[in-house]
Amino acid sequence: MTPNICNGKPCVAGTTVDVATVVGTLGIGKSFTDVQEALNLTYEQVLAALKYASYVTDHLPLRMPSGNSSHRTE
Repeated sequence: MTPNICNGKPCVAGTTVDVATVVGTLGIGKSFTDVQEALNLTYEQVLAALKYASYVTDHLPLRMPSGNSSHRTE
């Protein structure tokens, strides 16, 4: 994470592609190949983004956005 790259958001090393974009693109059903091609990343870079996201979600407390949400898990 660098303040002047991706506004300080975690991004794939050597790129300006943020981790959230990689995870979000996979989350809407795109394949690894689709993500690689659309974002000009290697398989290893996509995998590294997923590993980072997994680490963060496992080690940091997540805060649900405030407001009324019908998608609550309790």
